[in-house]
Amino acid sequence: MGTIFLLGTNGTDDPTRASLPFHVAVGALEAGHQPQVGLGGEATYLAKQAVAATIQGVGMPALTDLLAKMREHDVPVYV
Repeated sequence: MGTIFLLGTNGTDDPTRASLPFHVAVGALEAGHQPQVGLGGEATYLAKQAVAATIQGVGMPALTDLLAKMREHDVPVYV
């Protein structure tokens, strides 16, 4: 089991790329790893609940669903 740090820099202009670090973090959890997510640049706006609620990446669960799984496992998100 390893620690994985994922850095997101995309925001609402590209919902798929914005969701990617969270999607990978949930996958890492399921594989038994300890993910951490950092948000920089435009991705910092995703920390707002109202903004996160609008994000739906192509072929991915809604960002709010991904965040709920991360909260369930106490995955840290650094802004």
